[in-house]
Amino acid sequence: MPPEPEFVPDTFVNKLILLFVLEKMEIPLTENSILEICTGKNTWLNYMDCKEIFFQLLQTKFIYTPSETKRESRFNITYDGRTCLSHFYQRIPASLRENITNYCKINRNYIKRTQEYVAEYFKNEDGSYTVEFKIYEMLIPNALFEIRIKTATRQSAINSCKKWRDGAPAMYEHVYETLLEEK
Repeated sequence: MPPEPEFVPDTFVNKLILLFVLEKMEIPLTENSILEICTGKNTWLNYMDCKEIFFQLLQTKFIYTPSETKRESRFNITYDGRTCLSHFYQRIPASLRENITNYCKINRNYIKRTQEYVAEYFKNEDGSYTVEFKIYEMLIPNALFEIRIKTATRQSAINSCKKWRDGAPAMYEHVYETLLEEK
C-alpha cells in the first residue's frame, strides 16, 4: 500500500475536520470544549484557525446552538453541515479521520460529564471561598441540581471542584432519595 500523501491543511479541510469532530462526538459541545478537543488535547487545528472556522461555520449555519440558555451555549452540526461533510469527508486524511473517531469514542462520556457536572469557585470578601456545584441536563436550560458550599481555603475549593465530576451522580441520587422519594 503506497504511503498516504503528506497532509497540508487548508481552510476547507479544517472546516471539514471541525464538522467531523462534531459529528463523531454525537453530543452538543461548548465552544471551549471544541477548542480544547481540537487544539489542546489534540493538534488537529491551531487555536486561531479553530476560532475563525468555528465562527464561519456558525455564520453559514453548518453548526448551530440548539437553544438559548443562561449557561454556556452548546453547538452541534446542522443537516447542511452533515450533507457537506458527507460529500467531502474523504478530503480529510484517512489516518486523521481514524484518530478523531477513536478519540471521540474514548472521550465522549468524559466530555459529556465535564459539560453536565459543573463546579466553580469564587473568593468571598472575608477571605473564604464559595464553591458552586451544578448538574445540567442536555435539554433543560437551568441547572437540574445546585449546591453552594463555603470553604476556608482556595485549595479546598479546588479539591472539591476536582472531586465533583466523579461524585456528582451519586450525590444527586443520595439527595434525591433522601429528600424527595416517599417510602
